[in-house]
Amino acid sequence: MKKKPAVSAEFAQATEPAEPGEAEQGDGVRESGGVIAVARAMRLLEAFQVDDAFLSLAELSRRAGMHKTTTLRIARTLAGARYLVQREEDGAWRLGPASGWLGARYQASFDLNNEIEPTLRELTRETGESASFFVREGDIRTCLVRVEGPKAIRHHIRMGEVLPLEKGSPGRVLMAFSGEPGEPYESIRRDGFYISVGEREPEIASVSAPVFGANWRLLGALSVSGPAGRLPREKLQKFATLINQKANRLSYVLSGGAQRHAPVRTQWHP
Repeated sequence: MKKKPAVSAEFAQATEPAEPGEAEQGDGVRESGGVIAVARAMRLLEAFQVDDAFLSLAELSRRAGMHKTTTLRIARTLAGARYLVQREEDGAWRLGPASGWLGARYQASFDLNNEIEPTLRELTRETGESASFFVREGDIRTCLVRVEGPKAIRHHIRMGEVLPLEKGSPGRVLMAFSGEPGEPYESIRRDGFYISVGEREPEIASVSAPVFGANWRLLGALSVSGPAGRLPREKLQKFATLINQKANRLSYVLSGGAQRHAPVRTQWHP
């Protein structure tokens, strides 16, 4: 009789009892349909914030909402695949090179180096303010790439930072061109841009416009932002014309140069 292959200790957590808050069915599958081991691994990776260099096992366990033994077992498995790295002197953990590769592959799908980043640099040079490109991921928006403005006082956002959709001009634009009904979204689709003053943060103002990709489907939003005291609505209105021009040009390039019969601001694909 053939022996069944041994199950590695690293993957044994797939059949362990569920952590607090996890409802488990047979075969290590959660009621939501996901595999517990994979869900827990994702929670570990997502525990790291933008400013985190290293996290202790205790902090990683706390943020992920898992027992230390489970956290350690999964962390070692992820380290074996280079998604995490452990510091020898104190055992703290950081994201590994494989996590960076995933991020790079994700960014590459948006043609950042060749098109999007140069467009942001143009916007920064012509407006004197910071420029960003946001994409929608479910009910949040992510800053995929950013070029900081030259002024000492400016609006700070880091690449990879996650922000709410419903506050701020980039999120409003993404919602409008994803089919959100009612106002202000009907007006955004009509105008092709949105101006926000103090909507997410009282001291910040911004203007954003949509960018389309293959088959003229919504890809993301270009945005220029800065201190509200330096960017009154009248100035943002002037920037809106510029950012619309850049967004139109970028959309043509990213769509493969396909011809269309209407400008981006009047052509909407939900």
